[in-house]
Amino acid sequence: MNLTQKLSSKSLLVFNLVLLGVIFGFSLAFVSFSCSPEKARFTARAQENPVIIDENALSIAEGLQTAFNAAADKILPSVVELKTVSVRRQNIPNFNGIPWDFFFGPRDRNPDGRGQEREHRSQGLGSGIIVRHKDGVYYVITNHHVVDNTSEIRVATLDGKEYPAELIGKDERKDLAMVSFKTNDPYPLAVLGDSDTVRVGDWAIAMGNPLSHQFSFSVTMGIVSAVGRTGGPGNNINDFIQTDASINQGNSGGALVNIRGEVIGINTWIASNSGSGNVGLGFAIPINNAKRSIDEFISSGAISYGWLGVSLTEPGRETAMELGIEGKRGALASQVFLGSPADKGGICPGDFITHVDGKEARGVNQLTMMVGDLRAGDQAVFTVIRDGVSRDINVRIEARTDEVASDSKKLWPGVHAVPLTDDIKDDQNLDKDAKGLFIWRVEADSPADIIGLRRGDLINAVNGEEFKDLSGFFKLLREKTSSELWFGFTRSGSQLETLKFKR
Repeated sequence: MNLTQKLSSKSLLVFNLVLLGVIFGFSLAFVSFSCSPEKARFTARAQENPVIIDENALSIAEGLQTAFNAAADKILPSVVELKTVSVRRQNIPNFNGIPWDFFFGPRDRNPDGRGQEREHRSQGLGSGIIVRHKDGVYYVITNHHVVDNTSEIRVATLDGKEYPAELIGKDERKDLAMVSFKTNDPYPLAVLGDSDTVRVGDWAIAMGNPLSHQFSFSVTMGIVSAVGRTGGPGNNINDFIQTDASINQGNSGGALVNIRGEVIGINTWIASNSGSGNVGLGFAIPINNAKRSIDEFISSGAISYGWLGVSLTEPGRETAMELGIEGKRGALASQVFLGSPADKGGICPGDFITHVDGKEARGVNQLTMMVGDLRAGDQAVFTVIRDGVSRDINVRIEARTDEVASDSKKLWPGVHAVPLTDDIKDDQNLDKDAKGLFIWRVEADSPADIIGLRRGDLINAVNGEEFKDLSGFFKLLREKTSSELWFGFTRSGSQLETLKFKR
């Protein structure tokens, strides 16, 4: 190889190296160009000025997180899953031959020709709280609607075990029930708090088994949104705790817990447009409403209630004005059962009850619950407003039974009268100069029903003496009806009198 050839080879080698360098540099430039310039600059700034979380703030957040952890660890082992089975039997039609036998095959028939019964089994899911333990038996408080009409109940615990359970008792008025299961395995009892101290804004932690088995033993967190809520399903008598902690179907009977890991309520129902999904409105029975019930379930299998013997209503604006109770909180005793504790003690129709033993009654539901929590034989002081004057009446409470509380024959006088307003006149097509009290409802089999009053009548006299307003009506009931009762009234434009009811 001569010198010229050697130089050419070296020049080619240099050229190739330069070319490779250009290609490599272009590749790097292309990669850099492909990456987001903003992202690259942000990353560079983040590296130069890293965000530092304030240690004090972090310590507070971690402390709160630790409190939630501790509350869950404390109560969750005391929460159980209730698996229920409801059995319903249905007669199978006794079709003969084709097409029944063709499609379903021949089958045995009862000798009397009746169709056989088919069993339908439907499964349910709820929650419960372990609250008592004695001699190897654990007692679980839950909701009445969780175990109502069930044939089989099983308890599943957090450790994955299941036990057959027995229904101890149930009470529809408070939507409470109790089941028990037996085991030698140790399970902690839930710590019950004081729901009377719960305030709006308190932390609320809901524990239970929402929606299906795959979501068992879930924990959700929120705050107490309101207290003293009424109007739950089934006309129960609780004053509910409202929370935005997520509660769904299956959570019923589970625990609502405060930040200290104490049960303050029993998750019960939700309010939603569809009735099946959580929209931030969940409700729990205050645990103080259930404490006595827990003991009574265990001792007798049932809840006992005190009985006063009055029919309570929330007075409307016109009624409150005519009775002089505007702006007052309480409940109107519109009817009194003859021979009841209220009747014996001196409470009369038209009395507006404001306090029981000095504790304010804020409405019908709370007053009903306060009376129910009294025991038979208790002497209670009821503060009432009568003729605009407040007075105290001593009453000895008796035991409530369904029979005595539903005996309309003793409901005195058995008629719900309201002021005759212009709206009622327009709705009922009455003359503008019509007078009297409008009969809104007459209780079936009551004295008023027996002597002939009907809804829509306008009463204007008691035992032959006329009155001007609702206050006068109740005053005549107290003063003129010791032995008998009859009403003067207008019906279809005619002035009439009822029969006489002998007391």
